[in-house]
Amino acid sequence: MIVRRVRQDEWRQSRDLRLDALRDPDAAIAFLDTYERASTQSDEFWAERTANASEGAGAAQFVAEHDGALVGTVTVLIREAGAIDHLDRAVDDARADVVGVFVRPSHRGDGTIDALFDAAATWAGDVGAIVMTLDVHEENARARAAYLRNGFTPTGETIAGPIGPEIVMARPVGRE
Repeated sequence: MIVRRVRQDEWRQSRDLRLDALRDPDAAIAFLDTYERASTQSDEFWAERTANASEGAGAAQFVAEHDGALVGTVTVLIREAGAIDHLDRAVDDARADVVGVFVRPSHRGDGTIDALFDAAATWAGDVGAIVMTLDVHEENARARAAYLRNGFTPTGETIAGPIGPEIVMARPVGRE
């Protein structure tokens, strides 16, 4: 398995991975988007989204590749202090927000998610972040367990997000 930043020319594979994620049985408590909405997006939308995540310091999508197929993904969005995040919350301290976490069922439990988080943390540190944060639905036990195993801990903050009650978790960029 290879974990790396997505390439601009992989927009079709990235789109297909995202659409598969949105068809996952837990999608309703994992993602802010729906398959029905995402599947209507244009090719240009997907190409631009992938291009933006393939280079630069504002966002990065990491993918796990196995036998030429993309089997997992994590995206990191850099938030500067004073910005507004994807849930319209004010950002008090600069941070790296983790979103769009998905691993195909065939690769769950094999270390794919761990490798994706390590790549994301390395990149986040390289662009100056000191902490990665994420929001996880309180009923998404599988995701919470994976996040805890990867060094994320609850901050004590909970939110009433668009998909229901969520727990805010954070992890220092460097593994301790």
